[in-house]
Amino acid sequence: MQIQQQLQQQQLAQLQQQQQHQQQQQQQATAPTAQPSERPNYRLKYTLEGHKKSISSVKFSPDGRWLLTASADKTIRLYHAQDARHERTYKGHSQGISDVAWSWDSQHFCSASDDKTIRIWSTNAEESLKVLKGHTNYVFSVNYNPQSNLIVSGSFDESVRIWDVKKGKCIKVLPAHSDPVNAVCFNRDGTLIVSCSHDGLIRIWDTGTGQCLKTLIDDDNQPVSFVKFSPNGKYILASTLDSTLRLWSFSTAKCLKTYTGHKNSKYCIFGTFSVTGGKWIVSGSEDHAVYIWNLQTREVVQKLTGHRDVVLTVACHPVLNVIASGAIDSDLTVKIWVDET
Repeated sequence: MQIQQQLQQQQLAQLQQQQQHQQQQQQQATAPTAQPSERPNYRLKYTLEGHKKSISSVKFSPDGRWLLTASADKTIRLYHAQDARHERTYKGHSQGISDVAWSWDSQHFCSASDDKTIRIWSTNAEESLKVLKGHTNYVFSVNYNPQSNLIVSGSFDESVRIWDVKKGKCIKVLPAHSDPVNAVCFNRDGTLIVSCSHDGLIRIWDTGTGQCLKTLIDDDNQPVSFVKFSPNGKYILASTLDSTLRLWSFSTAKCLKTYTGHKNSKYCIFGTFSVTGGKWIVSGSEDHAVYIWNLQTREVVQKLTGHRDVVLTVACHPVLNVIASGAIDSDLTVKIWVDET
């Protein structure tokens, strides 16, 4: 009887060892994607009112202190990111504003307007420092390079322009697309620019020479409404008007992943990467929600509801689990969502 018990105990111990070994192997195999099973838990914290027309762009400052909101009402509003207090309103453009972008110092920013100009501002002055003129139609998208001595802009005039910030002068005009340019963005070291257009093309440019290095095109050739380099510069996130976000590899020029579930067939809606908690993809949507996908598994892990119209723009805080979103016509609010888990 004792021998039987000992044998049973030995068998049980062996079985436990085997199970532990199997578990370890499974954990090792799924280590890179172990995080995906976790889900974010964003909740609405603040609703910011003040703009009189559609919110077109929201951007957190690189240091995380500020939130800028731009609108078709021709104004830009500055808020404290931490408690959503309104600090200042900037006026100067004669038409609606489509985009804003921060300089690396978090003390300067630029804006793109339907008045065909770009303005450069200081956070502590209500009037703009410089007006950049040259585009012949609406300026739709702007971004600084990481050094913030250059600005890139995309316009309905189908060109991409590179500007010298200090001189306030255009230094390159790239005949980029055959339709309006919907988005422009530098990579992490500023050597490359990505642009996209209603012509269905995503193009990568050499900042120094202005040469087109690569063209990314999907089989369906859908209008590309938004594009952005990933934080590490290896990938490009692109939105198309078939309600799809695509993650492209820069090196291979191949589409790696697609993200669906949201609605986007009409508007140029911002998408972005969230890297402060899990690795998420975040986008606005025409069904009035903000969608969050797991970057690896492509599943929708959270849908933020509360806006009453199309959510055109989203931004993620650089260090905290905070998302800002802005909506159009029937809503006109900016909402700040926080994941406090």
